[in-house]
Amino acid sequence: MPARSVSTAPGRARSRGGVLPILTAAVLWGTTGTASSLAPAGAPAAGIGAAALVLGGLLLFLTDRTAWTLPRRCRVRERWLLAAGAVAVTGYPLTFYPAVTRTGVAVATVIALGSAPVFTGLLGWLARQGRPSGRWAGATALAVLGCGVLVLGPELAGGGAAVDPLGVLLAALSGLSYAVYSLIGGRLIATGRPSAGVMGAMFGGGALIVLPVLLAGDLEWLASVRGTAVVLHLAVITTFLAYRLFGHGLRHATAQTATTLTLAEPAVAAVLGVAALGERLPVVSWGGLAVLAGGLAFLALPARR
Repeated sequence: MPARSVSTAPGRARSRGGVLPILTAAVLWGTTGTASSLAPAGAPAAGIGAAALVLGGLLLFLTDRTAWTLPRRCRVRERWLLAAGAVAVTGYPLTFYPAVTRTGVAVATVIALGSAPVFTGLLGWLARQGRPSGRWAGATALAVLGCGVLVLGPELAGGGAAVDPLGVLLAALSGLSYAVYSLIGGRLIATGRPSAGVMGAMFGGGALIVLPVLLAGDLEWLASVRGTAVVLHLAVITTFLAYRLFGHGLRHATAQTATTLTLAEPAVAAVLGVAALGERLPVVSWGGLAVLAGGLAFLALPARR
């Protein structure tokens, strides 16, 4: 069973062991925006996300034998959890990309990533997977604030456009989806199920669910060299490898801690945008980056006794 409280000393030790793989996964996820920007003109955002999930999910499933047999070896309740996790996995791309279209990348990113740790903390508490500690709450508040200032900095500096309510709702739903499959994965892994098998089963199921969505769209862009290269990067690096690391991290850290640590993703994306795409960040965004880094460091570094 998962630890009842994330504020105990064993809980802190468990959290330390998951920091590096989870932060590494966040770094890999941070390359998503830069890679997606290199897709062929006209390639649908939802189609790119669906293609990456189908290929990456199947890779996670097919490359680990424990994923093949896990549903059969699970109890009935755990099978239902796996099924719910697979549905939640599909919920993220199917709500996030439409949110980006309606309300913009910056707003959608802040709401999705900023709401995920909050949803995870609340749902984990309600599911009796542990009451979030004051340290987690403080670090998460700092990280969410820094994330918001970092990503929305250009709009704050130049005056923001009107925000679409439906886009906000879709972005929040994507954060909820991320929180749900993170909690389910963490719960199953904490009971002794193999992390690679849990991730493989959930993402393999998610790949099958979203496959009709991919096939129903225009796939001409996928036949190009650039389209194939982008999908391969997103599938192999940001899905297959990143979620293997994330699953390993969930064996050593709570889902609440994990979703807060993955707020490092927009920081990586912002730095890559400056370094690789020539983008410019206003001073307020760099300040947000510093606050975000401080929140993550506060959560990741050992507490003084």
